[in-house]
Amino acid sequence: MALYTSLPVYKLGYDLLINIHKTTKTFTREHKYTLGETLKKESIQLLVQVYKANKSKKEIRLNNIDTAREHLEIIRLLFRVTKDLNIIGGKTYVNSNLKIEELSKQLTAWQKYTARANT
Repeated sequence: MALYTSLPVYKLGYDLLINIHKTTKTFTREHKYTLGETLKKESIQLLVQVYKANKSKKEIRLNNIDTAREHLEIIRLLFRVTKDLNIIGGKTYVNSNLKIEELSKQLTAWQKYTARANT
């Protein structure tokens, strides 16, 4: 079992969390405590699931990775809402979406590898 902090998927998830905290700092009060807080909570839960997946047995690991992917999709959806409401600009949206897409690819690859190793 690798140290979870050295996993590429964890590092990218952590970068996303920091990016979300920096981005939501500029939200108006109306959105800071609704969309902003939800984005922060989902990104933290994403990292928690990566940690749990790394330390869990193979049978449970797939569930943790799947849950992490669910949190990531919620983050993607919330970023789309913030862009559509003109809370964030296009450049911030694109940069965040690139990180989300890369993280999604890594989680999917990890899930496929784990599923293959279980058979």
